[in-house]
Amino acid sequence: MQTIQQLQADLQAGRNTSEKLTAQALDAIEAHRKQGGSAFVHVDAEAALQAARASDAARKAGYAPSPLAGLPVSIKDLFDVKGQVTRAGSKALDGAAPAQQDAVAVARLRAAGAILVGRTNMSEFAFSGLGWNPHYGTPRAPYDEERVSGGSTSGGAVSVAKGMAAFALGTDTGGSIRIPSAFCGLTGFKPTAHRVSLQGGVPLSTTLDSAGPLARSVACCATVDAILSGQALDARPANLAGLRFYVTQDFIGDGVDDTVGAAIESALSRLSAQGAQIVKFDFPELRELPTINGGGGFAAAESWQWHRKLLAEQGNAYDPRVATRIRRGENIGAADYIELFHARARIQAIAADRLRDADAWLMPTVAVVPPRVRDLEQDEAFFAANGLVLRNPSVINFLDGCAVSLPCGEPGVGLAVNGLRDADQRILQISAAVEAALN
Repeated sequence: MQTIQQLQADLQAGRNTSEKLTAQALDAIEAHRKQGGSAFVHVDAEAALQAARASDAARKAGYAPSPLAGLPVSIKDLFDVKGQVTRAGSKALDGAAPAQQDAVAVARLRAAGAILVGRTNMSEFAFSGLGWNPHYGTPRAPYDEERVSGGSTSGGAVSVAKGMAAFALGTDTGGSIRIPSAFCGLTGFKPTAHRVSLQGGVPLSTTLDSAGPLARSVACCATVDAILSGQALDARPANLAGLRFYVTQDFIGDGVDDTVGAAIESALSRLSAQGAQIVKFDFPELRELPTINGGGGFAAAESWQWHRKLLAEQGNAYDPRVATRIRRGENIGAADYIELFHARARIQAIAADRLRDADAWLMPTVAVVPPRVRDLEQDEAFFAANGLVLRNPSVINFLDGCAVSLPCGEPGVGLAVNGLRDADQRILQISAAVEAALN
């Protein structure tokens, strides 16, 4: 699949049509399903084709509402789509009523003319960075079917990587856009949480949740973000020469595997050779995060509030690994919850001080390459792998920051370009410059 810009140029020039693009996406979905793939949990073939034909007719009449008009998009299964049941990758919501209206993010994409091809698979209730799902199957990394695709936006990433959508709508609470983007060779953008509405759907953590795109390039992500957020940010590439990229080994460098380490070092060397400054800094306070979040953190506290009644009624329908993590929230009292906010504010203040002269903070998106599915069958191995996969990206959610994950030349490895709260425009500009340098 081409970039959004390339696809849109072909539509505008009459070299392609939305109906053809959508049909190709649907054919790719059907082929994927026949091969046992599990990227989608629901496909809207006829509705998508009808919308594509309407888009082509509108374009002939001179109307294309946005750069996304006529392009197929996949929707993560936790967003409401009018008339459909939102299951969030679970069987526990099978009996739920269909949504009465689109989620805000979905409504904005629809109004922009994007073609909704279907709902994508995900970790149940977004509770894993691995994409593991015992109910609907576990989507696999496109470059190695023995490995996970990453989660929780697992099916969304696979849908883009395998040409089943031009871009995907995902969410990110602790890396759920960036992890699958890294594992599937894509670019993923996690905006500052408040910028994109999450109204309409199933939450994981109301404090940490954010919504954004998985796509082919930084420019693609910026284009989608403009629709989702209502803010058209200037995402033109920055001048790489002289940019100060801060790098630390504290916490986020622990346990990085050899493949990831070598790919990141190679990327940093290429950036340095093109004039960027690589600045090493210390951030030992990050090692406090496992203790701060030892009781389950915001995700356990806030998901317990949402799930407690459903667990009482449909607990047997949950993946036991997910139910166990949610139930940790029952033991988080009001005082503990308030302490989480105090701890967050303290670490945020330290980050602002340590990074005050940085243009961006670089790190491996994930410390390891995608784990093999067979290695995750035992609970102990699963939870260890899940914790390690989530560790780096979740730092940025805890800080309420923004980040882009970029492919960096090695399958399954991503380089994360990170900034603090509301640095979205600058991070997109810098990421575009890094993307060009790495390509």
